[in-house]
Amino acid sequence: MFYHAKELQFNARVSKPDPKFARLLLEQFGGGNGELKAAMQYFVQAFSCKNPYPDKYDMLMDIATEEFSHLEIVGATIQMLLNGVNGELKDTSEKEEIMSLLDGKSSRDGYIHEAMVNPQFTVLSGGGPTLTDSNGVPWTGAYVNANGDPSVDMRSNIGAESRAKIVYEYLMKFTDDPDVKETLKFLMTREVAHMQMFEAALSDIENDFPPGVRQADPRYSNTYFDMSSGFKHKGPWNTGKSSRLGEEWQHIEDPLDYVIKTNGLKDVEPTGTHIDEDAKKEREKNISEKKSKEIKSSVPDKDIQWSKYDSKVL
Repeated sequence: MFYHAKELQFNARVSKPDPKFARLLLEQFGGGNGELKAAMQYFVQAFSCKNPYPDKYDMLMDIATEEFSHLEIVGATIQMLLNGVNGELKDTSEKEEIMSLLDGKSSRDGYIHEAMVNPQFTVLSGGGPTLTDSNGVPWTGAYVNANGDPSVDMRSNIGAESRAKIVYEYLMKFTDDPDVKETLKFLMTREVAHMQMFEAALSDIENDFPPGVRQADPRYSNTYFDMSSGFKHKGPWNTGKSSRLGEEWQHIEDPLDYVIKTNGLKDVEPTGTHIDEDAKKEREKNISEKKSKEIKSSVPDKDIQWSKYDSKVL
């Protein structure tokens, strides 16, 4: 059940209309890294967590609902930035006050030119936000990543929050309005907060690496192929131990020669790893049984019901 409070989560304000920036801000309304994408992604991910991982379900639904609040903030800000445009588009008198809003005829002509790049904005919407990105590309469910495995979904969410954060950071470079910047700063900061929540949730998942049940083949899990010529860069990605499996990185300086000598990698023997095939299979068996049991035990055989209505929680 959703309950809408008419007050915004953050007191969004604008100092003056700015149709050009309103168009840029559409990126966070209907774009691939925007608030609607985030809200729908966490909302969809939550369903598979409801019974086996109710704590993750609760978190995802809370954050999804907050993202809808942020979508409302972005939409309200766009509408305020377009203040006056809607009315002027409907004014058929000769005075055309929209010219003064856009600082004269030359600016108005430039704005019309920009609108042609995104014809849905103002031309079709009449001066309101649309579910598109800043170039008029319609929002799509293809933006949503939901894999049904919390360890996968949390990683997707950390990436989503990271991308949204940097978009807000870039957007702040294109406005001088201090009120708008305060709103963008709030939204950007909430991305940082959510990023940490998802990181905490990921660390709370047992056997979170590698994601899923199947384990990595120890013949290939610690091999670094040097696929470029020239200066050789070294770092923790190809020297020392791998961050999660604790295997010694095997740096292959001549991948072509290595592939030929190992019969297309078929004759490779595990090197620099404490994991062998038997240990891999045993771990897969244990994780498979545990995850399967968690999910099966959380779903009743009959009288399946999503909610338990309890007046005590109201």
